[in-house]
This record gives sequence, structure tokens and C-alpha cells, in this order.
Amino acid sequence: MNILVTGGNGQLGMSLKKVHNEFPQYIFYFTDIPEMDINDFDNTNNFVAINKIDTIINCAAYTAVDKAESEAELARKVNGNGAEVLAKITAANNIKLIHISTDYVFNGETCHPIKETDRPDPHSVYGSTKLAGEEAIRNSGCDAAIIRTAWLYSEFGNNFVKTMLRLAKEKDSISVVYDQVGSPTYATDLAKAVMTVIAKGFSGFNLYHFTGEGAVSWYDFAKTIYSFSGINSMKVNAIESWQYPTAATRPSYSVLAKDKIKKLGAEVPYWQDSLKTCLEILNKQ
Repeated sequence: MNILVTGGNGQLGMSLKKVHNEFPQYIFYFTDIPEMDINDFDNTNNFVAINKIDTIINCAAYTAVDKAESEAELARKVNGNGAEVLAKITAANNIKLIHISTDYVFNGETCHPIKETDRPDPHSVYGSTKLAGEEAIRNSGCDAAIIRTAWLYSEFGNNFVKTMLRLAKEKDSISVVYDQVGSPTYATDLAKAVMTVIAKGFSGFNLYHFTGEGAVSWYDFAKTIYSFSGINSMKVNAIESWQYPTAATRPSYSVLAKDKIKKLGAEVPYWQDSLKTCLEILNKQ
């Protein structure tokens, strides 16, 4: 099987590169801007045809949540139109599409783990554009599996874990919100879950949720990062969301139910176990 990975330089794309040797039965093609713009139908379609691609894993996304509020057109182009183009290519070539989406498609006002069947209600431009991408894929009729995730981190790119470690070198104290709850997700775990979905096979439209196991606030997540890293000098202050205003509204509750993807056989590690693994790699680097 030949697999095209778009957004290959992002956290998930890099994590797929890290684990792809564990799947010798597949040939991977990793692409990103500028060699492949997912909004360019002809170029992408030609690449799919020439390389006899069987599955596309779309990791390409506009993920600057706050910036999206002022760059709505660009966010829609990547998250909405880009997903629609890939869906059309998938349908035209009779191949399969894995698309990564987000907890931001929900309003975050619930108090129970969010299921795939719960009604989306985004409260930000980012969430709205990601939902538009989901709907374009659903309406295309292509064989697709959408995987929603949340609180992604890794040893690659910019993320909360690396930001906390950087701030520990620059400051003596920081303030972190304690009234937003979710499940930290190690990108390597997500990459392996993606490969499980591919290995199991799918047809039609499919929707899954995947995050780390368990739930935690951003405040407790930060405290755990410092505890596991042996950083005892950093003072972490707990604050409420209103005390840290942002351009985009954050979901207060982002815990996703993962029963469906577990039934496929995907491993869902406890978030603290995966955090320890990531920190060990970062410490070696």
C-alpha cells in the first residue's frame, strides 16, 4: 500500500515519520508546503496518480487557534477547502482518506466524555473551519475516516509541553488556567492509532475520537510536566479562563470518548505514561 501524508512537517506528520519503519508493508510519501498545496487539485491529483497512492493521511491544517480569528479566510482555505479538495481526489481515484480533526468542533460546555454522535457546535473560527472540512468530506461520498483529537503534544514543533519547559528557563513563575479540562495526546500515540485504522480497513464515512486516556486541567498538566522533569523551582499559579483572555474561545471541557476506536484495537495509553516517554526523549535531545 502506498500512503501519502500531507502536512508531513507538523507534529503528527513528524510522528508518522518516526514510526513508519514499524510498518514495512507500506510505502510512505511525506509532503508539505511548498511541494504540495492541498488546495491545488491538479498537482495533488497528479501526485496521487503517478505514485499510485492508496490512502491519503491529511495532517495538513491551519492550527493557530487565536490567529484564525483574524485570518478566517486563510483558515477556511486550509481546513475547509483543502479537506474538500482531498475528498474529491479520494473519490475520483477510488482510494481512502484519513483526516485529522479537533475537539474544537464542540462547544466544550458538556460535563461527560464527548461521543462521535454528539452534535458539533464550534465557538471559534478554527473550530468552524475544521467542522467545514469534516462536512465537505462527509458530503463527498468518498471512503474516509475522520479522527478527532485534542491537546496534541510531541517532541516536534511548538506545543504546550515544550512551551512549559522553555518558560522554566526564562521565568520563576507562570499562571495557567485550571478551569479547562481535557486529555493530553502524545502525537506518537495518535500516529499509531491512525495506522490501526488503516490496517483494519474502512469504507464509507467513519468518525473516531482519539486522545490520551484520562483527564486533567491545563494547570495540573503543567504541574505534572515540571514534576516529571525534576523542575522544582517553577511556581505555577492557578487562574480562571477570564483572567487569561484569548482571541478565540477555548472549550472548557474537551474529554473525548474513545470506546469506538478502542474496539478497532487502537492502544490508548494513560496520558501520564506517554508524557514521561516524551519528556525522556526531549531530555536526551
